[in-house]
Amino acid sequence: MKKMMALLLAGMMVVTAACSSNANNKAGEGGANGGNNAAETTNLTVWAWDPNFNIRAMNLAKEAYADDNANVKIEIIENAQADIVQKLNTGMSSGTTKGLPNIVLIEDYRAQSFLQAYPDMFHPLTDSFKASDFAEYKLGPTSVDGVNYGLPFDSGVTGLYVRTDYLEQAGYKVEDMQNITWDQYIEIGKAVKEKTGKEMLSLDPNDLGILRVMIQSAGSWYLKEDGKTADLAGNAALKEAFETYKKMMDANIVKIHSDWSQFVANYNSGAAASVPTGNWFTPSITAAADQSGKWAIVPLPKLTNNANSVHASSLGGSSWYVLNVPGKEAAAEFLGATLGKDVDLYQKLVTEIGAIGTYKPASEGEAYKAKNDFFGGQEIVQDFAKWTAEIPNVNYGMHTYAIEDILVVEMQNYLNGKAVDAVLADAQKQADSQIK
Repeated sequence: MKKMMALLLAGMMVVTAACSSNANNKAGEGGANGGNNAAETTNLTVWAWDPNFNIRAMNLAKEAYADDNANVKIEIIENAQADIVQKLNTGMSSGTTKGLPNIVLIEDYRAQSFLQAYPDMFHPLTDSFKASDFAEYKLGPTSVDGVNYGLPFDSGVTGLYVRTDYLEQAGYKVEDMQNITWDQYIEIGKAVKEKTGKEMLSLDPNDLGILRVMIQSAGSWYLKEDGKTADLAGNAALKEAFETYKKMMDANIVKIHSDWSQFVANYNSGAAASVPTGNWFTPSITAAADQSGKWAIVPLPKLTNNANSVHASSLGGSSWYVLNVPGKEAAAEFLGATLGKDVDLYQKLVTEIGAIGTYKPASEGEAYKAKNDFFGGQEIVQDFAKWTAEIPNVNYGMHTYAIEDILVVEMQNYLNGKAVDAVLADAQKQADSQIK
């Protein structure tokens, strides 16, 4: 009987231990077990979008970490960005972490809306990486009251992609495109249109990303420094950006597109001569192999009449966040050990994906100094890294897209004859009433 009781007790202990281990490894309910015991398995889940960019980057980080951390199992789940936003809002507003990941990618423009609306849902990362090693402009959107909640990821640094053959037909060289103003850009665009019949750029009327690029170059944004109060009426940089946009339209140098595929097609087909946009557009340009040697990338034009404007800005970009769920320590350790300090990993991001990070020490690596044959041997990654360090730091705040919805309508009113000051004053009134 004693032997039988001993066997039963031993069996119960094994079952209890197994159940405890499993319970600690449910993503969303436990996320991970914290990894305190090297013999235990730590399960982490990651949400991100874009399998060819963000998810590939996270897979490279996962592979780099696996060599010395075999007990950490990382599952990367693809979600569309819009779905991530919806799922986070639904879960966090309900007050439950059930079903949420350990690590999530959030666009920089949206970060503050989550960090300020759900301050208790994110795990601080200040001690997981050295913030000063990253581009300064990324630290504002990813932090609250000096505490780092996001580990900065890709650079949205902009440049001006230009067709050198079209420029030459219009009597210009790449050297003529260095450090120009937007007014000079428009004049060159007129000459290109006259000599080649090609529009200078392609724009979507429902996407005012180019306004964001222009105003950030001057250290300005749609919101005041508090990140909550609209700053539209009386915003000198925004007013000049509106005026510059209208000058482009009036000069008839803009080809209109309505979606991403048309946007890319306008360049791959040779229908447009330049692209002022983020560095992430490089793979789309190089997809047209027959255009190799016909492109260069020069510094972004700056606002003509704004003394604060520089030849650098950002468009897009995102960062990684750890949710305040069990396993947060293991998730923070993983991010810090990989994207927080691994210079070799950042070289792979460039060579295998074309992803330029904002980790400054990585720019000394060989991948950042490589010549790109498609762009005539230009060291484009090195140039982008240099411009990244020059991007003005602004507070994107909580309402970038809500305000831009207002501005899209008011821009059309402006193009149809409404005075620019009245346009921005009306936009301010709408923003004040809609954004709380």
